[in-house]
Amino acid sequence: MANKTFCWAIIDAMREEMERDDSVILIGEDVAAAGGSFGATRGLFDKFGPARVRDTPISEEIIVGLGVGAAMTGRRPIVEIMFIDFLGLCLDQIANQAAKTHYIYDGLFKMPLVIRTSTAVEMGIGPHHSQSWEAIVSHIPGLKVVMPSTPRDAKGLLKAAIRDNNPVVFIEHIALHRVKEEIEDDEFLIPLGKADVKREGRDVTVVATGLMVARALAAAEVLSKEGVEIEVIDPRTISPLDIDTIVESVRKTNRALVVTSSLKQFGLGSEVSAEITERAFFDLDQPVKRLSPPFTPVPFGRQFDEYLNPNADSIVSAVRELMA
Repeated sequence: MANKTFCWAIIDAMREEMERDDSVILIGEDVAAAGGSFGATRGLFDKFGPARVRDTPISEEIIVGLGVGAAMTGRRPIVEIMFIDFLGLCLDQIANQAAKTHYIYDGLFKMPLVIRTSTAVEMGIGPHHSQSWEAIVSHIPGLKVVMPSTPRDAKGLLKAAIRDNNPVVFIEHIALHRVKEEIEDDEFLIPLGKADVKREGRDVTVVATGLMVARALAAAEVLSKEGVEIEVIDPRTISPLDIDTIVESVRKTNRALVVTSSLKQFGLGSEVSAEITERAFFDLDQPVKRLSPPFTPVPFGRQFDEYLNPNADSIVSAVRELMA
């Protein structure tokens, strides 16, 4: 077992898959000699060279378009888009090309494309770099959307994403990049579309994603001292969503809280809440509650990010309301 950061878990996943399969390539801004904008491609250029680790111009549409073409011609490209906010610049390539190719060509072409991107929630870097767009890409049929919350999950899910024959948007919370966890040395994959019960409980089901998982677990420690045991469910894959695991938990606890860093209106929390209500309405003792940032652009300044996003205190308060 080795103690690895989230960031090194990402690097290890790509290195292992590139060693295993010569068709895996890496494309993006500063991914080569510079080692990535956030250090998440360090050492890969030195090991695999310019034919497999390629810098690109600052043009997100070209980066993803290159990935789409490479995937259609037999490669397994990993493309890096620095911030999820920039997906808007390449949305035609993502939504109209990558996500539709398998369907349009009746399976003639596979699309084993991974789009790695990051969200900078709580770094305070403003309206163009601090958004959380997982709900937007999850609304596109044909895409899989992954959002890990731990280093081990990040490694296992990314390896599975690289081997998948469908396009995957892989979202990393930059605030998690320095988080450490012991990871087994033997190879492992975590299947896409399978949620994880991060903590078992009997009183309230808390569904949390990405950075919010750690905060839900911190809230669980506080609530446990009050005699309230929450069950924390991490979907890990947002699309497809493992709603069966979530509903099974709700049928046990009879209460549900959804905590996300995506906006409340038309967001991930709304989707999970609706699914729970449709499938387990008569098991609920209280209406499903959502905690998400309010419907507003993100201002500059870490203090505003901290104010807008759910934290352990607000999760504790919401659970207390559900228990009242």
